[in-house]
Amino acid sequence: MADESKEPGTRRRIKIGRIRIGLNVVVQIVLILFLAAMVNSLAFKHYKRWDFSRDQKYALSDKTKRFLDTLKGKMRITVFFSPSTPISADLQYLLTEYQYAGKGKIDVEQIDPERNLSRAKELFDKYKVVTDESLLVLDYDGRNKTVKASEMADIDQSGMALGEGPRVAAFKGEQAITSAMIDLVEGKKKILGYVLGHKEPQLAEGSAVSILKTFIENENVQFKELNLLDLDAIPEDVKTVMIIGPQYDLSDREMKVLRNFWDKQGRILLLLDPAAKTPKLDAFVNELGVKVNDDRLMVYLRTGIQELALTRDVQARFLGDSPITKRLADVRALFLGGTSSLTLEPDRVRAANTRLEPLIQAEKGYFAETDYNTDNQAKLQEDAKRNSNTALTIGAAIEKGGSADERVQVNSSRLVVVSNATFVQDNAITQDQQGLDFISGSVNWLLSREQLIGIAPKVSKPLTFSLDQDALARLRWIILIFMPLIPAVIGTVVWWQRRV
Repeated sequence: MADESKEPGTRRRIKIGRIRIGLNVVVQIVLILFLAAMVNSLAFKHYKRWDFSRDQKYALSDKTKRFLDTLKGKMRITVFFSPSTPISADLQYLLTEYQYAGKGKIDVEQIDPERNLSRAKELFDKYKVVTDESLLVLDYDGRNKTVKASEMADIDQSGMALGEGPRVAAFKGEQAITSAMIDLVEGKKKILGYVLGHKEPQLAEGSAVSILKTFIENENVQFKELNLLDLDAIPEDVKTVMIIGPQYDLSDREMKVLRNFWDKQGRILLLLDPAAKTPKLDAFVNELGVKVNDDRLMVYLRTGIQELALTRDVQARFLGDSPITKRLADVRALFLGGTSSLTLEPDRVRAANTRLEPLIQAEKGYFAETDYNTDNQAKLQEDAKRNSNTALTIGAAIEKGGSADERVQVNSSRLVVVSNATFVQDNAITQDQQGLDFISGSVNWLLSREQLIGIAPKVSKPLTFSLDQDALARLRWIILIFMPLIPAVIGTVVWWQRRV
């Protein structure tokens, strides 16, 4: 009887235990599902993207990201691309990066004009599109701008005669889209005066600064040629003046126009050619606290165990203390041709509320030679040993009347001077883009567009190899002998093992 009376209690405890186990399992499942949902939610809202492609084709540049951060409203991008367009996939990946960097400010709508005819016609009528070419339309604050596929890529069609399809030689989507965005947001283009009349490089197609011209124009800037001899004053719409490598000095009349422009809070970008004699321009810069020295920067490079070679091409680095070069800090660039040194004298002009900032310094080992036309190697080597540890400045920024605090916007006169004028020419820029980034930062600083200073988009290009005759001979041996020999050896080994 006692055992029978215990059975209901035992069964009740077993049942309660099973219920507890079941509840624990249910609670654990709910918690796991909740944690999984929370992790997925956090991952969806807060995630990081990496671009592991060879040339970072889909990674947005620093300048584009900084510009997207300044957007105050939403920008809508409508894409009218057929799947057969060679850059469709590249564009889709790129726009995904724009959406990610825009943090909700970029809306993208993809429309195939061959399949969704009604929607395409509706938007074509809205945006007044009259071309059959694939394109995208940017819409911001009631204004719109189109970017055609031909503006976003260089297409190589040389293989069409052999039955091959068109090939993308260079994808320039970010340059075209970001340039269009800047145009759309800023509206009216900034006017940049370009001084001519002293044998400066022309702005015409195919000139020595054609790449620079295109690069600057892509940032919503319009060049305006100026001949100071024909002017009583710099036009009101010109806020910044660019002077690149004048081979002859400015006249007294021209210097008066330039000084009046500076005194009225003008902005000047001055690239000097040390080989040209421009005493009046040098004196103007000297009045502002920067002395242009009559010397040339040189360095001895070791080419063998006991062999030294003298070169005048300057390897220099950008200093990160200025807003112009903050994003280029410690980046190296090559300044071809002759370069002279600059001496900054801030104490001399501090009373006039003028601040000086070094921007570019030559690498260690360079020396400033005043007797730069001599062939006396013993003297040059002695000067190199004596002066090679001196810090040599070749670029500087001058600001008069502004505030030392970057957050405070005060009208001021600004000037950027570099003692080399060849680093912005096409033959130098094709080797690297640091010079373009520096000029872009200088122009944006002079135009008070600090938010656009950054590393500009890079033009992605196909990977190419250059092989000399010896390399071609080695490649021929590898293809004709060694590559067929490998499977032959493996086959021989397998046959021998089976035979044994």
